Amino acid sequence: MENIINILKSGGTILYPTDTIWGIGCDATNIEAVNKIFDIKKREKNKSMIILVESEKRLQDLVDVPEMAWEIIDLSEKPVTIVYENPRGLPKELLADDGSIGIRLVKNDFCKKLITKLNKPLVSTSANFSGEKSPMKFSDISPEMVDLVDYAVEEDREKVSKYSGSSVIKIWSDNRIKVLRE
Repeated sequence: MENIINILKSGGTILYPTDTIWGIGCDATNIEAVNKIFDIKKREKNKSMIILVESEKRLQDLVDVPEMAWEIIDLSEKPVTIVYENPRGLPKELLADDGSIGIRLVKNDFCKKLITKLNKPLVSTSANFSGEKSPMKFSDISPEMVDLVDYAVEEDREKVSKYSGSSVIKIWSDNRIKVLRE
């Protein structure tokens, strides 16, 4: 785990298992690392990425959390990413065109430990090139993708995700809701 943290703190990128699919990640506050991920994925810069947090406190440090968001997080049976308005302390390159950001409060033990030790939010985007199928297990990841990141986590490589992605729900500060992905 210390090796992974050192890589992330030095601006590196990793492949890692999330509570949904395998992802590419980096320190969400490091703009150079964020740009590396856009380059690795061959992703257009106007397509935002989500971040993962390990605690309610970190979530509240980044955004004002509407009451409706807490209810959705508590009641959701599958991982849920909520898109919030007006985040704080994140590079503008991570934000959507309207200034919002998708954040998921993870329940997966590995991700919680990783983010706690990093002590910063973690970028999470599917470990595939733009337009390709999302990897449900490590062996689904293109060998070319594995070569492009700084480190591929050993944890849970054989495990197949039961989720093809998280639900994505946008919540405005006035509690309006829009389901972007079920």
